[in-house]
Amino acid sequence: MGKYIMVVDDSPTIRVSVEFALKATGIPVEQAENGAEALKKIKALTEKGDAIAMGIIDVNMPQMDGITFIKNFRKDDKFTPLIVLTTESEEHKIQEGKDAGASGWIVKPFQPAELLGVVQRFIR
Repeated sequence: MGKYIMVVDDSPTIRVSVEFALKATGIPVEQAENGAEALKKIKALTEKGDAIAMGIIDVNMPQMDGITFIKNFRKDDKFTPLIVLTTESEEHKIQEGKDAGASGWIVKPFQPAELLGVVQRFIR
C-alpha cells in the first residue's frame, strides 16, 4: 500500500514545480488538473489499496474549483491534510477554505523550501 501527495492545479507548470519541490519527501506525487479529476484519481488509488498522504490544491480551476473539491473530499475523509496553494489572499477566501476543511493556506508564488516545510509538518 502506497501513499501519495495529490497536487491539484490547472497549471501544468505549477504542478511540475510543486512535484519537484516535494521530491525531498520521498513520497510519490499524483497530479490532477481540477478537483473532479482529482476525486477520480483518489478513488482509483484507494480502490487498489493506496492512499493520499495529503493534498495540495489550487482554488481557481475549471470544472471543479478547490473549495468544492475540499468539501467533496471531506465527506469521506476528515483527517488527511489539505493545503491550499493559490494566488487568493483575501481573508474571506481563506476563511471559506478553512470552513470547507482546508488544513493550511499558502499564497503563490511560493518558495520551494516554504512548501516543503509545511508538507513536512503535516507528514511525519
